[in-house]
Amino acid sequence: MTDGIFLGDVSERDKPWDTHRRQVELVQALYAGTDYKRYAERLNTCSELLGFDWRANDSGEIGLKLQTARFCRVRHCPVCQWRRSQMWRARFYQAVPKILEQHLNHRFIFLTLTVQNCEVNELRSTIDRMNSAWSKLRRRKVFPAAGFLKALEVTRNSDLLSASFGTAHPHFHVLLMVHERYFDGRNYISQAKWRELWQSCLGVDYLPVVNVKAVKPKPGQEYDSALRSALTETLKYSVKPADLIGAGGSNQEQDREWLLTLTEQLQGTKGISVGGFLKQYISEEEPGDLIHSDDVQENEKSNNPEIHFGWKKDVKRYKSVNKN
Repeated sequence: MTDGIFLGDVSERDKPWDTHRRQVELVQALYAGTDYKRYAERLNTCSELLGFDWRANDSGEIGLKLQTARFCRVRHCPVCQWRRSQMWRARFYQAVPKILEQHLNHRFIFLTLTVQNCEVNELRSTIDRMNSAWSKLRRRKVFPAAGFLKALEVTRNSDLLSASFGTAHPHFHVLLMVHERYFDGRNYISQAKWRELWQSCLGVDYLPVVNVKAVKPKPGQEYDSALRSALTETLKYSVKPADLIGAGGSNQEQDREWLLTLTEQLQGTKGISVGGFLKQYISEEEPGDLIHSDDVQENEKSNNPEIHFGWKKDVKRYKSVNKN
């Protein structure tokens, strides 16, 4: 391959690299010159050079496979957050066949638990209350799950009556593993009942928004494929990149205030937790390797990639480079 070819032109599946690396520069600019300037310094060198090999996938198609990269591991780095999400998904996807094989009488439901919006400087205390409520919910006799995967997501809302930089909307996405008897009339918990349970555990005087739905395959779709889709929905970004960078420059001071407060409030909080039977199959430790997923064998890894792409700030794209 000659020097000067863009990554997104060579590999359709690797186009997101350009988008996320552009977002890194915006987050870096918001951190620069603040108490978190060390984050800005780390973001500056994150994923500057990517090394790939040509590898065949399970279908025999040849494509690029990431082999080397240096990541900053800043929690709110758009590239690292994206890679971390991919590693979580790969870990769960790998466990799906064994879970379904060994628990034939169990199915899954997808549950979203919310609270009212809060000021971003009250985010940590709000999440603490939500985690306490979740613990209470799990102890209720009617709680049906034999296992669960819970992920925290925080979105930004531009509320006119809030602080100038908007409120936060924390919520849980939960995948629950339930016995098939759950769907019998006497065991089933309606959405209205879930709302009442969540309200009771939260101890609030309003009915929070709750959404629950069974994981069902579409016509012609296998159940494991439907479950993978539910996992993808559960393991979304903890904070969407668009909410990290806001308007991308038009209200930079408000965007900076939001990000700095968010960073402070989320320090030490846990994004993903696993419980019940699912802990036998899935580790809830943060992914240490953001390059190779858990199912990649050692002989598939390479420290001497065939092709390198470097980040070009002038065009905001990854371009092939000659590393020799």
